[in-house]
Amino acid sequence: MIDVNVDSLLESVEQIAPILREYGAWSEQQCCLAPEIVDALVDKDFYRVWFPKVYGGLEADPVTGFRLFEAIARIDSAAAWNLMLSASAATFAPFFPNGLNEWFGGSKGVIGGAFNPPGKAIPVHGGGYRVTSRTPFVSGCHHVEWIISPAQIVEGDDVRRAESGTPVQIVVFYPREDAEIIDHWDTLGMRGTGSHDVALNDVFVPEHRTGPLAPWDVPPKQMEGPLYRYTIWPAVAGLASVAFGVAAAAIEELVDIAINKTPAYTPSALRERPVAQSQIAEAEAKLGSARAYLYDAFDEFWDRAKQGQMLPQKQKDKIQLASTHGIQAAAEAVDLVQRAAGTSGIRREKGIERRFRDVHVITQHAVYLGCPIPVSRTLHIRAPIGLAVRPLLAAELDERHFGNCMRGWALKTITFRHS
Repeated sequence: MIDVNVDSLLESVEQIAPILREYGAWSEQQCCLAPEIVDALVDKDFYRVWFPKVYGGLEADPVTGFRLFEAIARIDSAAAWNLMLSASAATFAPFFPNGLNEWFGGSKGVIGGAFNPPGKAIPVHGGGYRVTSRTPFVSGCHHVEWIISPAQIVEGDDVRRAESGTPVQIVVFYPREDAEIIDHWDTLGMRGTGSHDVALNDVFVPEHRTGPLAPWDVPPKQMEGPLYRYTIWPAVAGLASVAFGVAAAAIEELVDIAINKTPAYTPSALRERPVAQSQIAEAEAKLGSARAYLYDAFDEFWDRAKQGQMLPQKQKDKIQLASTHGIQAAAEAVDLVQRAAGTSGIRREKGIERRFRDVHVITQHAVYLGCPIPVSRTLHIRAPIGLAVRPLLAAELDERHFGNCMRGWALKTITFRHS
């Protein structure tokens, strides 16, 4: 499935690993990814891993991107998270078929945004909109070149509605300089992502930087490669790849601790305790099986993608299940590590406590909360046992219920944030 040399990408990760380690603490303290880390990622062209080749991107297959994000997450979870989200923005580019040159034309290739809640877009005579919005959870907002967010079209005092009665929504993108960053990211984990709020105040957005928040049948001609036949699903699954890296790092740290640690009130080293050995093995098995299941869900469609086929609903259901299962399995693996480590699992200098905080913040993302494991299992199994499949949340992200799903996500996210 690999069109890009994965080994060379992973070697590049090792080359910048000292920078990630040196500045990771600064990112954590400042709630903003360190500029030195951003520059290192830009220098290696990592932000362009899913950009089209015609625009100077690597156009790597999904699993190659996942392996890149996972490798970086083993070192710095915030860097991996921001990179994953920015790279995933390429899968949303078909929203803007007339704006691709700008979308992919930034000097760094760093893009951010979020899809909740929708702002207000007032049509302008001659084309374009004046947009007012406040978008939370814009990871890496201090460093992005473009920001994407949704808006409802407002005419007079009324929201424009479709024939179904639902509000008409569009997606817009705009330069970071047009927005105000509101420092609002002080969290348990993933602090270094700098996922602050971004506000627009009656900012003009030209027509070519807008598009309907609706599914597309085929990608634009500049994006006809097999990667884009998966539509936005690499973006959905990317969250799990970061969680995998976090869990893998936690397991590695526990193994290092176990070699030298003798727990208090016990005569034997941690590595000699059957309970600890069992917990490490269980964590490895959970992580390894979940990782294999998700990556296989993408691999098995690759040949059909190269033939020009679009991702079918059955495969979307499997990817949704594998993604949510992957996030849950990664969190469970870290929980096992944290328990086995004892007090070493709560000390900042050991690193496990940050892995614990970070992975549990990932489990609070709307992709996971909006379609958790029980729902994903139901979606995946209904068709094989002869039951009708009802579209639900993330499992129908790029189908006819796309807009309703995103509004559902917004509601869930806002409720969680302010509760």
